[in-house]
Amino acid sequence: MYGTPDPFKDAGRVILRSGVGGVLIAHGCQKLFGWFGGHGLKGTAAAFESMGFKPGLPSAIAAGLGEAGGGACIVLGLATPLAAAAASGTMAAAASVHYPSGFFAQSGGYEYAALLGVSTAALALTGPGEWSVDRLLGYRLNRPWMSVAALAATAVATVAVVRERNRALAESAKEAPAAQ
Repeated sequence: MYGTPDPFKDAGRVILRSGVGGVLIAHGCQKLFGWFGGHGLKGTAAAFESMGFKPGLPSAIAAGLGEAGGGACIVLGLATPLAAAAASGTMAAAASVHYPSGFFAQSGGYEYAALLGVSTAALALTGPGEWSVDRLLGYRLNRPWMSVAALAATAVATVAVVRERNRALAESAKEAPAAQ
């Protein structure tokens, strides 16, 4: 499906999938379970509410699953277009939170979320390589059209989520002076 097997390219994809997917799994587990110094669903839901993602609990669950579930599938090379697109969309929403702070992460910027989002989008397009569960399944869950469809659907959903978040923040800003 991807041309002549190249063990160096396949090793590179495994390393990339493992690194990016592993980071996503850890972040998702922080949100879902409170592991690795995270706040769990309750704390994450409250934080998401304050960031304008309402309601907070479904948003926290979606983000946690997009990261942990998407990350696990990316590591395995399973349903790569869908998993990578879900993770990419989650990271695009995360980048929107950090965008006002600028680019660099040390200033609270969006660089880290953007790097994870771009990396997962690239994996959706390039595929997992030969050393993957997708290959063992005959690439049934990793067809070229799936990458385009999954990334397009994720882009539409992400725009809707970010637009709703921006609307909620603008509404909260209007109400804040009246409450004082």
